[in-house]
Amino acid sequence: MTKLDAWLDQHHAAFTAIRRDIHAHPELGLEEVRTAKLVADSLREWGVEVTENVGKTGVVGVIRGNRPGRAVGLRADMDCLALEETTNLPYSSKNPGRMHACGHDGHTTMLLAAARYLAENRDFAGTVNLIFQPA
Repeated sequence: MTKLDAWLDQHHAAFTAIRRDIHAHPELGLEEVRTAKLVADSLREWGVEVTENVGKTGVVGVIRGNRPGRAVGLRADMDCLALEETTNLPYSSKNPGRMHACGHDGHTTMLLAAARYLAENRDFAGTVNLIFQPA
């Protein structure tokens, strides 16, 4: 098992909970206030530089590696679709007429997972810009 595999096993339940929370509270484009707060608070907790209110509700995080180098950007959408969810799952949408049928709850969670891993393992060259895009 690699270091990354072990790390993912250790944090799997936490990221599953984050995805389900985002799924249960979908927000339309440029209305992602709750989601943006969850993202910004998580990034700050992990020691990531955070800029909020980018393009209204977007969030950008910056992680600098231990060595100088190039910069890369990783992006995830945060918005949902204007659909009624009828799955009856325990984490179904609590917002009528809104649903993460698009997978953006997963995209946001995957980028948060990458952010936490990189923040905890900065032995890389360069800078990673994490772009959590509204709308």
